[in-house]
Amino acid sequence: MKKEELLLQRLDEIGKSLEREGGALALLGLGSVGVERERLDEHSDLDFFIIVEPGQKNRFIDRLDWLEEVRPLAYSFKNTSVGCKILFEDGIYGEYAVFEEWELENSSYAEGRVVWKAPSYANTGIAKSSRNMPSIRNDSLDHPLNEALTNLYVGLCRYARGEKLSATRFVQGYAVDSILSVLHLLEEEADGFPDPFGNDRRLERRYPRFAAIAGSMIQGYDRVPESALCILSYLEEVYPVNRRLSEEIRRLADRIGR
Repeated sequence: MKKEELLLQRLDEIGKSLEREGGALALLGLGSVGVERERLDEHSDLDFFIIVEPGQKNRFIDRLDWLEEVRPLAYSFKNTSVGCKILFEDGIYGEYAVFEEWELENSSYAEGRVVWKAPSYANTGIAKSSRNMPSIRNDSLDHPLNEALTNLYVGLCRYARGEKLSATRFVQGYAVDSILSVLHLLEEEADGFPDPFGNDRRLERRYPRFAAIAGSMIQGYDRVPESALCILSYLEEVYPVNRRLSEEIRRLADRIGR
């Protein structure tokens, strides 16, 4: 059986286990096992919510026998107060969270798919949040790209001081993240399931032009100055960069290189 089919089958089996166990009201598949099944592939995993009856949350978080009934677990980790990360013995990885219905009423979350529900449970609309997800995109270039510029400067100063890890994060992490937050304003976005939690997800499919040069901006721990210069060049192409700050960034990068 293909991995994609196995994932969907496993989720169905979890639903049957919940039905046998009692105390659960619904199982929602999320992401690629939810409403975005077109992107399901061999590298996907299980991501799901469980809606439970009042007072039943801890039972499904602290005791995992309802999962062991489906397939033995090789690993489990309670990563939040409401859920776990798990690995089945056969290599299927998953993450889940458990909620009582009232907890989702005023929450924003990505739309899910009802995989299973108790016969008496009628609120299938809970699969879609009544609140919009907060946007992780910016609607103006000014703040994010100036933030990126200052990240380059601060990062190079730290690199020159010997703080190479911090410098790597400022230049190849924070600065690039700022660019990603406005990439939809700089390049036409191709269809590729944007993720409401991370602008980096499926970047290569959504923004192929930027993806083709992204490697030059993220050259690694020992090439922070080189990465900074590539990021600066890109910023200068898409935004009226402050000339004096640009000169200082180049001066720093050149000095470190020498």
